[in-house]
Amino acid sequence: MDLNSDLGEGFGIWRLGDDEALLDAITSANVACGFHAGDPSTMRRVCVWAAERGVVVGAQVSYRDLAGFGRRFIDADPRELADDVLYQIGALEACARAAGTRVAYVKPHGALYNATVHHSVQAQAVVDAVKAFGELPVLGLPGSKLLESAARAGLRAVEEAFADRGYTPEGTLVPRSQPNALLTDTAAVVERARRLADHGEIVAVDGTVLKTSAESLCVHGDTPGAVEHAKAVRAALGTVASFVE
Repeated sequence: MDLNSDLGEGFGIWRLGDDEALLDAITSANVACGFHAGDPSTMRRVCVWAAERGVVVGAQVSYRDLAGFGRRFIDADPRELADDVLYQIGALEACARAAGTRVAYVKPHGALYNATVHHSVQAQAVVDAVKAFGELPVLGLPGSKLLESAARAGLRAVEEAFADRGYTPEGTLVPRSQPNALLTDTAAVVERARRLADHGEIVAVDGTVLKTSAESLCVHGDTPGAVEHAKAVRAALGTVASFVE
């Protein structure tokens, strides 16, 4: 099982989460590319830390929404959205190369991630951008338009699950504005991870058991207790490895 986390989500003098500590626990780092968070120095620094630890670097792409941390839907023109995503991948690739590594996959962030579950036009725009850059895997929610579009384009579609987010009975994420959107208790996060790894199951907020074949498990870097969650999950899973070959 791959263990991923969102990193580099500070900006300038501001820091969000403990990137170095999380990098000691995860196998894949979703690095913010400057549009919802992050800046060139942060991006390069996280890439250096990831390379030193053998952690795979992925581009965490988003809407152009620093003020909203990328958590607001934007009805973007699909061509402009594709260009924005391509720009972000390219910017992170420059930092990754300077650090002796590379961008190995792409994962949308926040509102763009949620939009591409059902929004076929925006899902295709993201895939078009990835395809224009190269043959990178795309990380997304099982059953999403994003992964359907990626597979049609010949890209590797990687199903993802979340250790610290609540699920609806339909298999989507509970909006952060609603109750039970986050799991903040380490024991509950570890139980989610174990059940996923052992049985391919996730329990929704109403008790519905969802089957999944997710290859990667996310622990958000900005969730309260994120470092403790990630370390405990890694210890509970035992063997972890990135999905990137």
